[in-house]
Amino acid sequence: MTETAQLDVRALVPARRHQQIFATYDALLPGGRFVLVNDHDPKPLYYQFDAEHHGEFSWRYLEQGPEVWRVEIGRVAAGQ
Repeated sequence: MTETAQLDVRALVPARRHQQIFATYDALLPGGRFVLVNDHDPKPLYYQFDAEHHGEFSWRYLEQGPEVWRVEIGRVAAGQ
């Protein structure tokens, strides 16, 4: 079983978080994924992903607060 990489953005200034998240996503191979760790619900990020990568990403909440949110974000493999 492969361990999924985690990206903890809680220590980053808010203005840099989306940049780092999208850079991590862009580096994924098809079928790859990472777990985003955040200090608030990243729902606006979901809408940004949907606008920019509609049908190309997966999004699954693993933990939903109240202090920590964990979301598994993946790059959909071709044909899925």
